Amino acid sequence: MNEQSNLSMSPEPAAGIAGWFSIWMDAVTKPKEETYAALAASSGGKLSIAFLWVFLGSLVTSFLATLVQGPMMRQMLRQFQQLGMDVPDIPIRTGRTFLSAICGAPVAAVIIVVFFALSVGIIQWVAKMFGGKGTFEQLAYAFAAISFPINVVRALLTLLSAIPFVGLCFSVVSIVVALYGIVLSVMAVKGVNQFGWGEALGSFFLPVILFFCLCLCVVFGFSAALGMLLRQSFGP
Repeated sequence: MNEQSNLSMSPEPAAGIAGWFSIWMDAVTKPKEETYAALAASSGGKLSIAFLWVFLGSLVTSFLATLVQGPMMRQMLRQFQQLGMDVPDIPIRTGRTFLSAICGAPVAAVIIVVFFALSVGIIQWVAKMFGGKGTFEQLAYAFAAISFPINVVRALLTLLSAIPFVGLCFSVVSIVVALYGIVLSVMAVKGVNQFGWGEALGSFFLPVILFFCLCLCVVFGFSAALGMLLRQSFGP
């Protein structure tokens, strides 16, 4: 009774925001499979909480990203004009950008939650094929505990990336943070399902590879159909 029994008997974090913060910090600062196995065994690991975390993290990210897009677009147009390109000067009003962020961020967050649920379901389905012992709810809870702090940090880096000259550095850091989140997610798959690294990597990346191949097939199929239509319309 071993390690799983010890994990299930570990003390639960405090309820409320303080308890959530403790869970988020453990998820990103203790990168080992035992951390995510303990999250899976936690009695507080509810699917509704997982979806709430993803929604809140996506809400912050979407809101700040929308605010940054306006100034970044204006700066890009000015750079093109300085290079002598004939680019129209598109007015970007701060008030309208702020309103778009308020209205659009919740919609984007809901869409992200839906895609989060679908991706977790597919990953856990593949993990079950590899002999995984976890459940959809457990994996969603572990993923959400990782994604919230990662999304908040990336949102702040997105905001800082709008700073002229040094913004590129923050963009690079944001990419590093995203890659770190992927590593933690693979560890979460391994810890929740209690199998080896090969199974964890396969469970996480196989759906990504299949989705990429599906997208390529759709693109090639659309291109072939479009080419055939053009040949029939403008053929000799």
